[in-house]
Amino acid sequence: MRIVSVFAAGGLVLTAAACGEAPDNEGSGGDGTTETYSACMVTDVGGIDDRSFNASAWAGIQAAESENDAVEGKYVASSAEADYEPNLTGYVNEDCNFILAVGGLMGDATKAVAEANPDQQFGIVDAKVEPTNVYPMQFDTAQAAFLAGYLAAGYSESGIVGTYGGLPIPPVTIFMDGFVDGVAHYNQVKGTDVQVLGWDKATQNGSFTNDFVKQDEGKKVGDSLVAQGADVIMPVAGGAGLGTAAAAQAAGGAYSVIWVDVDGCESAEQYCDVFLTTVVKNIGDAVKQAVLTGADGETLSADPGYLGNLENNGVSLAPYNQFEDKVSDELKAEVEQLKADIIAGTIEVTSDAQPE
Repeated sequence: MRIVSVFAAGGLVLTAAACGEAPDNEGSGGDGTTETYSACMVTDVGGIDDRSFNASAWAGIQAAESENDAVEGKYVASSAEADYEPNLTGYVNEDCNFILAVGGLMGDATKAVAEANPDQQFGIVDAKVEPTNVYPMQFDTAQAAFLAGYLAAGYSESGIVGTYGGLPIPPVTIFMDGFVDGVAHYNQVKGTDVQVLGWDKATQNGSFTNDFVKQDEGKKVGDSLVAQGADVIMPVAGGAGLGTAAAAQAAGGAYSVIWVDVDGCESAEQYCDVFLTTVVKNIGDAVKQAVLTGADGETLSADPGYLGNLENNGVSLAPYNQFEDKVSDELKAEVEQLKADIIAGTIEVTSDAQPE
């Protein structure tokens, strides 16, 4: 299923709506009666204010509401992994039309609840589980992270760059694999020896905060990479990565940050001056289209589901924003050509964590 990117980035500006409350916006059904299509989202830990994947998924539901008055969205935030299954079951009991689980960590809980409720339509971001009533939305972020790695290597003045993750799970390590390979490709093309700290693709070992929320943990890991000479860092750690962004800003831009999931200059705009770019995972587009498809009465097929890549704009690099004049025209052109080569299949990007 190919999805065209039509979701406006400005939709990522979130309002302080009360958690779990649904808007009062009933619309007309196709038969002229007044009915609603309820899209109910269960967040991963971090909630919709994580400036990352939860925020993007919620923005997708909001965008669907804006396009179709019949869509009624609401969410409940998970405070811990133990909340996943009760939160999903709660929405089953509320007779939601579409229940969205956000994040690969919710795979087991979603599978259990979906198997117990085979007539209920579910969706999940960053995972694919067995029940056919679960629509998977997955992303080949290794492709866009490959571009980011090449960019980081070309932009670095120290010849050392770094990355770290929240947890060693596929939706995280796929970014890190792509980043490392992008740096390696730069070295191969340029005859250089830019080093990557924080991740070894061959051994699948690296640096992690073991948390997607605590900014002090992100700062701690980021500071360690900077102390070893890294001047470009890509955190793949949700809100915890903001600790590195804040530290980079406090250091007067002595090093730069590559954000992930949502363009950092829109989701965490106060740190825009240190964001070289963002490896975007267009979750909002995928969620919006899934909700609109369901609201139109169409079946959301679990096979093949949705796979975002560079070709369908499911993943991408964000604009350079405040770094537009700092990145050379030559490097920009090389990144664009690299993108075209990946789409054409001339360059193959691989990761053990790539969706099947």
